[in-house]
Amino acid sequence: KVRSFQELKEMAPEERSVLLTDIGNLSGEEARDVEAVLDMMPSLKIDVNCVTEGEEGGIQEGDVVTMQAWISLKRTNGLTAALPHCPYFPFHKDENYWFILADSASNDLWVSQRVSFMEEAAAIATASNAIEESKEGSGTNSEEIRLAVHEAVEKVKNGSRFVISQFEAPAAGTYNLTAYCICDSWIGCDTRTSFKLKVAKQKHALAKGGAMAEEGLAVEDGVEDEEETDEGDDNYESEYSDDGEDKTKKGHGKQQDSNTHSDSDSSSES
Repeated sequence: KVRSFQELKEMAPEERSVLLTDIGNLSGEEARDVEAVLDMMPSLKIDVNCVTEGEEGGIQEGDVVTMQAWISLKRTNGLTAALPHCPYFPFHKDENYWFILADSASNDLWVSQRVSFMEEAAAIATASNAIEESKEGSGTNSEEIRLAVHEAVEKVKNGSRFVISQFEAPAAGTYNLTAYCICDSWIGCDTRTSFKLKVAKQKHALAKGGAMAEEGLAVEDGVEDEEETDEGDDNYESEYSDDGEDKTKKGHGKQQDSNTHSDSDSSSES
């Protein structure tokens, strides 16, 4: 039993011929047409990598992550660019592919980008410029940059396309991501690959938080010292104030005594 085009394509030519002519009742010409279509069907492969430039300790939350992916296409007939088999479609139809990076657990879409295998010159320019800028940003010397660009050009000529995108690293944790390459023209030709993206906590934030905590403790100690000093000042002022009040009271008492003596003298004279 054959359930998909891929299974039909993977059959031995002799078995497939028997299946098409004897069981499928196709003519010899119709069987040859099927063989030509199977030879034109693409086979896709994805190689994806996520990095951060100039950062130590891997990917940390908040970092700018650069995703680089190579999508390789192979056909049995050796072609890279080809038109899909759609004889009943009323218009001209090109193959279109979409690269998608997503987290299936949370249903979040991280990257979505169209990929074309039709224009080789444009693909060479895109890959060369992206590789050169990436290598220059990481401080690579000119000879290594030249070799990397040359390798990228050869990959494009052999049927690969380069995809690059950037996104901000999410909160710390491990993310199970899946990279898809989906074709809008062929059934059963989509491919995918899964990988884990580990995001660590930001070390700069942790160090800064520790320093702020130590500074906060120092400030609190200073406030307590000031409060103790203020309490000492209050005690000193209250003691001084009490002494002044006692002296004032004693002064008033002496004045009252003198007034009393004066009144007594006046009475005696009278």
